[in-house]
Amino acid sequence: MAKAELTNAADTNLHDELRGRFGERYSTAAAVRDHHGKDDSHHPVIPPDGVVFAESTDEVAFAVRACARHGTPVIPFGAGTSIEGHVQAVHGGISIDMSGMNRVLAVRPDDLDATVEAGVTRMQLDRELRGTGLFFSVDPGADATLGGMAATGASGTTTVRYGTMRDNVISLTAVLASGEVVRTGGRARKSSAGYDLTNLLVGSEGTLGVITELTVRLHPVPEAMAAAVCAFPGMEEAVGSVVEAVQMGIPVARAELLDGTAMRAVNGYSGYAYAEAPTVFFEFHGSEDEVRAHGALIEEISRGLGGTAFEYARQQHERARLWKARHDAYPALLGLRPGCHGLTTDVCVPVSRLARCIAESEEDLKTASMPWGVVGHVGDGNFHAVFIIDPDSEAELAEAEAINERIVRRAIAMEGTCTGEHGIGLGKIGYLESEFGASGVAAMRAVKTALDPHGIMNPGKVVT
Repeated sequence: MAKAELTNAADTNLHDELRGRFGERYSTAAAVRDHHGKDDSHHPVIPPDGVVFAESTDEVAFAVRACARHGTPVIPFGAGTSIEGHVQAVHGGISIDMSGMNRVLAVRPDDLDATVEAGVTRMQLDRELRGTGLFFSVDPGADATLGGMAATGASGTTTVRYGTMRDNVISLTAVLASGEVVRTGGRARKSSAGYDLTNLLVGSEGTLGVITELTVRLHPVPEAMAAAVCAFPGMEEAVGSVVEAVQMGIPVARAELLDGTAMRAVNGYSGYAYAEAPTVFFEFHGSEDEVRAHGALIEEISRGLGGTAFEYARQQHERARLWKARHDAYPALLGLRPGCHGLTTDVCVPVSRLARCIAESEEDLKTASMPWGVVGHVGDGNFHAVFIIDPDSEAELAEAEAINERIVRRAIAMEGTCTGEHGIGLGKIGYLESEFGASGVAAMRAVKTALDPHGIMNPGKVVT
């Protein structure tokens, strides 16, 4: 696939064309470019050559057509919260900032869906839904844009009950590399018509098109909700409590794991006083009787595995405090070593193999010279080891990446994946062939070439 590169002539002409169309909403200022060349990952800043602040699908299409004429890369930018280097402009190009496309276009309570522009954030949609009796379920922690969440195939704490972005995007609108606008479907909850373009674009990380609008599933707010937290004597017991619950068919809404290091970090960061031991945070949704029954079953399972201090949180403010502890885990771990960055693994395995995968991975992690902690959405087999690395130390980066590779190879050998929810980005391209085989990767390249023949859409990500 031909690499897209800016020539000086195209560079100047393209800048003039975009400035003429967008005026002050096109910027080549160094600070703006640097901001759009960095996400929340350990990857270094690689700025684009310019930034378009789009406010409509038509404007995105104009920018993409202009870039296509000049053979210039296009890099979509949402909130910059990804942690795999998705927004770094590795071949230069134009970043299209979607934050101005932030309108909730429709909420349809009778159909349990909503249509939003790609720049609408998770928390913004939650605010819009207050009073409707509905909620949007995908909860990655960061206040990411819905377009970015779809592009990376994101998930989060509620996936075990409500599914990932792939499960919750009904259809979308996207701008292809040619500048053409495509709508991938209507609002029907099922369709057997044609190829599934929605799920082709969800998780494509901007390499096949720029997502501009989404229709997403909404869910009724449960009659009752309760959360609980329980500390365990070891990681094996903590993971085992969740695996046993899932295998018994107990419909937990959330089941989140933090190891002892992460709990110590959270206590210090947020002023909590939880046991600094492997801990699972649970949540239950349903009727009052269902929530009570499911909680009792989980408590029985947990105590049977040595769980202690099983603590319920039934009121909304109590649940919010408990889940704040979970969502604070990543910044809290970074706080163990101020000024350092996180390198985060993202493997996911079948739940029956999760305990062994974590146990064997911990043996690898114990060899690390830098601090690390483990957190995970263990209800669906996904866990993250977070290495706290010195950004100026090539040796630490190489060491963390080597341990990460062992964890990834192990997960793939267990019929898992190198990335459960963060996406491929810059760091996981080398694992695709191990996961899908040479023919699988060749098929992906064929799709990429068909939709983006000149390789201008976020080049250097997913497939090369």
